Amino acid sequence: MSPQPASAPRQHSTSEIPAADRAQSARPAVSVGLVVAICLVAANLRTTLTGVGALLPEIEHGSGLTSSWGGLLSTLPLLTFAATSPLVARASHRWGSARLLVASLGVLAVGTVVRSLPSVVFLFTGTVILSAAIAFGNVLLPALIRRSVPAHRIQGVSALYVTVMGLMAAVSSGVSAPLAHTVPGSWRTALAWGVAFTVAAFLAWLPRMRGDKPQASTGGTHSPVPWRSRLAWQVTFFMGLQSLAFYTAVAWLPSILIDRGTSSTTAGWMLFYYQVVSLASSSLLPLLTRGRHDQRWTAAGASVLVAGGFTVLVSAPALSVLACTLLGLGGGACLVLALTFQSQRAGSSGEAAALAGMAQSIGYLVAAAGPLLLGILHDTTDSWTLPLTVLAVLGIATAVAGHGAGQDRHLRQDPR
Repeated sequence: MSPQPASAPRQHSTSEIPAADRAQSARPAVSVGLVVAICLVAANLRTTLTGVGALLPEIEHGSGLTSSWGGLLSTLPLLTFAATSPLVARASHRWGSARLLVASLGVLAVGTVVRSLPSVVFLFTGTVILSAAIAFGNVLLPALIRRSVPAHRIQGVSALYVTVMGLMAAVSSGVSAPLAHTVPGSWRTALAWGVAFTVAAFLAWLPRMRGDKPQASTGGTHSPVPWRSRLAWQVTFFMGLQSLAFYTAVAWLPSILIDRGTSSTTAGWMLFYYQVVSLASSSLLPLLTRGRHDQRWTAAGASVLVAGGFTVLVSAPALSVLACTLLGLGGGACLVLALTFQSQRAGSSGEAAALAGMAQSIGYLVAAAGPLLLGILHDTTDSWTLPLTVLAVLGIATAVAGHGAGQDRHLRQDPR
């Protein structure tokens, strides 16, 4: 942990102090190899998940699953994220971040293969295994970036890996169904195509295990989860609410548009357009905010764009292109900021792992409830008006959380 500046001698079990006042640890410039290794991990964080939606009708038909069990298969990864994420920080402290990441990539490869084996039991078991491995990668990557990347490069590197993650997610959604119709083994083989990227990431990180000493063996102090930090809760709620908006849009946007008179083909293309705009937004954000350490109004403004997109869907459904544009612009920026804050608001890689574990465990639990809540509200009212209104209100709540999470401050926790 960085030493406390002499000008701020306060001692609190959990408090926030200005980032400008913290001692800056010396970190080397970002190497191409490190960036490539980070991007390879990012390529695995959604690829094995997003293809399931495109294959779900064939999975249900081929395995005999009902729609309810198919819905559980789609929600299971988010529930696994919520259950697994809190375990990562302590495991990282004991074994080392790079070592644990390599192990999680190995488990991800195994889980991906298991999921493709014949049997519904393997389908669900493999999903849990690979989802737990992805949860470790989700938490470890911000901590590794915090440790390895200079502070002024964190947002740029985070935006790059979010872009790669989103691009691979879109590619997986697009190629999974055609693959299922062309490769032997049909949808089971299509579920496993992303294992090639898992192996590549595993090989890229193997050499980086050298010198990755566990903090426990070097006398390092484990950073506890910052439950009593207001800033940590702001980061957590921002992560959770922006995730809820994203996963709800991915799950229900085509259905909403079809119910409002759009053809199924057009609705599918609108979902694709939404993801493309989101990718563009996440890529451009670092260029537009370069040199800005205070991200309060950026986070709040992006959240308001998301709220505006849902509002347009309620009040002017014919303007679906405008709605998807607003949702994509705001959502892409919010995702980059949510992941960046997990690195930027921590004072060390250990704190980053603890904060990321907290933000992602609660965040993905909130996200898992979003699609379910929207479906219940729609079934109850037989209309999308109330569900979309609720999402617009939650967009304003996201802006409030983002305004707090975006302040240029760090967590400060005394050893316990």
